[in-house]
Amino acid sequence: MRSFRDRDYLLTKEGLFFAVVGNLHPSDKVIAYLKYVPDEAGSWGRGKEKFKRVLKHYTIPSLKETFGLLKEKYPHYLHKDPVLNIVMSFVPVKYIKKHFKPEERLKEILNTSDRDELEQRVVELVKLISKESNVSLSSFGVTGSILINIHRVEFSDIDLIVYGKDNSYRVKETLLSLYQSSNSNVRKFSRQEFEEWCTKVSSLYRLKMNDARKICERKWNRGVFDGTLFSVHPVKTEKEFSDTYDTYVFQPIGIVKIRATVVNAEDSIFNPAIYKINQVEVMEGPKIGNYVKEVITYEGLYSDIAKEGEKIEVKGKLEKVINKALGTRYYRILVGSPEADGLDYLRLV
Repeated sequence: MRSFRDRDYLLTKEGLFFAVVGNLHPSDKVIAYLKYVPDEAGSWGRGKEKFKRVLKHYTIPSLKETFGLLKEKYPHYLHKDPVLNIVMSFVPVKYIKKHFKPEERLKEILNTSDRDELEQRVVELVKLISKESNVSLSSFGVTGSILINIHRVEFSDIDLIVYGKDNSYRVKETLLSLYQSSNSNVRKFSRQEFEEWCTKVSSLYRLKMNDARKICERKWNRGVFDGTLFSVHPVKTEKEFSDTYDTYVFQPIGIVKIRATVVNAEDSIFNPAIYKINQVEVMEGPKIGNYVKEVITYEGLYSDIAKEGEKIEVKGKLEKVINKALGTRYYRILVGSPEADGLDYLRLV
């Protein structure tokens, strides 16, 4: 059964647009962040309906700004969650007016001849990637402002979804190949665009420029197609995970800094990105390195940047992970927590 998936969108009864985070959710509400709100002077929208983007950047400080807005005007979307043990924005199912699914929106665009210029580029790009990767068009979707049909041809990006682990890795290899092809309309950023991107990443995530460059160099899922910025985001399907939202409970311990070796990065391509680690050296914080088994992050910047065998340095929130059914426990480090306030990171050593 199709449930709420990462990067779906929700329209609430008040006309707010939320973007869904991850694939695991409580039965009565959905983890999501506030993205667009109605605003007569907003830059997004069609006709008389205009919207303002309130999540300026995909960072924790920006997310906390949306929490302030929700607390002031829509407090019923903020909840202290007993599983995650944090205050987070959730959309209760009873407040959902419409659930937007990326694969349905893409199918709609593919099946109409009445497309604007940006929608036409979506069709051309997804057909190209589908053909070259041999991944069915039905395994793709489109998210962001195009999904909810408030995009603007002048400045909106193309944000694609690819569903399934095998499909995602095939698309990754295809894009890396297309970037190398001189006959392709798909390209990586120019040197100037790359430097501007690195400068922005360095500023937003408070990273040294050298670390920002190392990360940006490995980001295969962002590029330019026929003059339009695009991104591709892998998302698991329901058959690819067995856990439920309340399989585990996460207890915060404190902020730590470690160095470790990545032993498994196959799920780092998704949101959340997960890196299995060993040989943990604690640089700051509680000395429980042997019990820290993974690094997990909801910061898209850090997805799929470290490979098996590589050393990483991580600063983030140490959490005790308890399997409620089995009674087992281990520790993980979360990069991208409200408690760290944007001072946490994952970098290649």
